[in-house]
Amino acid sequence: MKSKIKVGLIFGGRSGEHEVSLMSARGIMAAIDRDKYQVVPIGITKEGSWLASGDPLAALASGEPSQSNHAALLAEPSQRGLMRLEDREQDRTIEAVQVSEIDVAFPILHGPYGEDGTVQGLLELAGIPYVGAGVAASAVGMDKVLFKDIMQAHGLPVAPYLALKRRDWEKSPDDMLAYIEAELGYDCFVKPANLGSSVGISKAHDRTELRAALDDAARYDRKLLAEVAVDAREIEVSVLGNDDPIASVPGEVVPCNEFYDYAAKYIEEESELLVPAPIPAAMAQEVRELAVQAYLAIDCAGMARADFLLERSTGKVYINEVNTLPGFTPISMYPKLWEASGVSYTELIDRLIELALERSADKGRSATTYQQPKKG
Repeated sequence: MKSKIKVGLIFGGRSGEHEVSLMSARGIMAAIDRDKYQVVPIGITKEGSWLASGDPLAALASGEPSQSNHAALLAEPSQRGLMRLEDREQDRTIEAVQVSEIDVAFPILHGPYGEDGTVQGLLELAGIPYVGAGVAASAVGMDKVLFKDIMQAHGLPVAPYLALKRRDWEKSPDDMLAYIEAELGYDCFVKPANLGSSVGISKAHDRTELRAALDDAARYDRKLLAEVAVDAREIEVSVLGNDDPIASVPGEVVPCNEFYDYAAKYIEEESELLVPAPIPAAMAQEVRELAVQAYLAIDCAGMARADFLLERSTGKVYINEVNTLPGFTPISMYPKLWEASGVSYTELIDRLIELALERSADKGRSATTYQQPKKG
């Protein structure tokens, strides 16, 4: 009998999106094919401690992580597994005891310290295949400023924006307010550069709101983004694949609030997700093609959700962001779009694990030592 593939599902994390990650993990654990996969749950607390054994998901959800043993992944390929850390009182040392080997990791960490390439770097060092984008694509997809810079370099349309620093805001607030007003005007959005789920995002209609928006965004990141508030419909496309990615049917978000903020996404129930998006076929094809172009431009892998702004007055499409670890609950847009495209939630999980193993095998073909070419 063929042994099951051991999947290390990593969730929680040091992020404002901690709770969203728990919801995604819960959905994956309920839907994954247990005949093919053995799930090894790995929780990360808001303080960054890794948990193993017991029920890390329940421990994090209850706010009592001490009920699970602390653990770690070692950045060392000969120990491809989850290690439980045990205190040795007799000599005041910590002993690492292997809990389980891991064949492939499925990080479902939204936001910093997970979606931004940090955990991906650890998994690379550990030699463990993993679902989703690599270090560089994760970092670029997370950083809204770098992402827009790269989109511009590839000739892909983005709304006018400014890159800002928290240090400059705190040092010369009046100068920054005047700068934003002169370059962008109102209405405008202010966002932390490295965060998701609309955490820290505000729409400013005047100077008073702009000041409050900058204060709020600066709570979450040292880099800030200000951009023109386009009067637009919000269109999203799911992308799946490695070197030959495919795009789903587009969907449309109709927020219950002025924009799709955290409350509209996760708390209030009035927002609508229209799948497929009620847009002309030619426009649907355009956003699908742009989604794949943006995905390839940052060298993404596995999965991503590409978000677009469709300007109401002109019909012009702007790419807003590529989310390399999108929300993955059964009702999140990423799996819903694939379900509408003929791929079920369980099949999607299966395909993502296959892509992770495929990409790891391809990377394994690359030489890691230099050999001087033989002379003819």
